[in-house]
Amino acid sequence: MKFFVDTADVEAIAELNDLGMVDGVTTNPSLILKSGRDIIEVTREICSIVSGPVSAEVVALKAEDMIAEGRKLAEIAPNIAVKVPLTWDGLKTCKVLSGEGKMVNVTLCFSANQALLAAKAGATFISPFIGRLDDINLDGLELIGDIRTIYDNYGFETQILAASVRTANHVTQCALIGADVMTAPPAVIKGMASHVLTDKGLDQFMKDWAKTGQKIL
Repeated sequence: MKFFVDTADVEAIAELNDLGMVDGVTTNPSLILKSGRDIIEVTREICSIVSGPVSAEVVALKAEDMIAEGRKLAEIAPNIAVKVPLTWDGLKTCKVLSGEGKMVNVTLCFSANQALLAAKAGATFISPFIGRLDDINLDGLELIGDIRTIYDNYGFETQILAASVRTANHVTQCALIGADVMTAPPAVIKGMASHVLTDKGLDQFMKDWAKTGQKIL
């Protein structure tokens, strides 16, 4: 499973990238706002750090305007994936841009039918939101499984990009289900290394080592 990091924080991206934990990056208007930087400037810098797909999202609502914005964003770097919302106009935009050979990430997916439409429109990635479904007492992971089954049934090449990933358990379950990609904030990715028994075991090792009076260096 590919790891995308969901942030526009350049320092956080660089740190994870140096560890080989970044296969791509996803951004959105909220993350750009949080970064406090110009969208073109920060996206270009991210693309210079990461060789994999970097999602940059359009903000228009009509297909004609989305297509124009998508084309402009795609000029930033060869590894840009234009991110469009899963609306009818977004699907129109996906069809046009994917037809031009551009990567397209269709986002804000909350149903299997939406994912089916995105695949037929030529999406490179479909982004179902796990956490936001969980927030309204629906099973976000069940949606990942449904999309996996549908795509496998018909050989769709659209990659399932599990989004709104909030916990390490989300990552585990997405991997077991067979999501192609997951995107999560840096803190979630780092949190995957944590386990109470690891901490407990390390603490005991350190106490025992201190008793030996030895040094390695």
